[in-house]
Amino acid sequence: MERKATNIHWHEGDITKTDRERLHNHKGVCIWFTGLSGSGKSTLAVEAQNILYEMGAHTYILDGDNIRHGLNKDLGFSPEDRKENIRRIGEVAKLFVDAGIIVMTAFISPYREDRDAVRKLLAEGDFIEVYVQCDLEVCEQRDPKGLYKKARAGEIPEFTGISAPYEEPTNPELIIDTAQNTDAKANARKVVDYLLEHGYLNINKNEKANFS
Repeated sequence: MERKATNIHWHEGDITKTDRERLHNHKGVCIWFTGLSGSGKSTLAVEAQNILYEMGAHTYILDGDNIRHGLNKDLGFSPEDRKENIRRIGEVAKLFVDAGIIVMTAFISPYREDRDAVRKLLAEGDFIEVYVQCDLEVCEQRDPKGLYKKARAGEIPEFTGISAPYEEPTNPELIIDTAQNTDAKANARKVVDYLLEHGYLNINKNEKANFS
């Protein structure tokens, strides 16, 4: 989206992202969970946050439904609105990362182009795409919000996986198959292990063992 405001300038503070990361004892990063409705994105984010909290990490979850209650309550589910929804979340996530926070986003984010656009907003290594993989049939069987049933009945137009497309990630940092692996805590540990193995968390090997 083109910026409409003019005569504006970016102001830098004295405290940098590196300073804030040093204070938190971990790197600021965006963990972007993407997948079909019912695949387990929000559950995975919550379980990962629980583990990270116990480790002393500073985290925050941006959840799709929650954001549409406030910041994005003016947006629907047309391709254009979906694009703007993800653009706004990307900008918010960028601010969290700059604050040195581990921010996790749980959005269907069906279009590859939109997810890639968020990746480009952030510095190299500051965006971790996690594909929460789950067959459509399994998601429909779960249907925790009853959305698939409504979509099949024609009550919800442009519903991802039914009447609107979902474009799978081509090269995500992590793929977690929640259809085959239903243990949410074990799946969340895979996310935390990735952070540990790639140096996002400053934690010694003994402490790591307590959360593996």
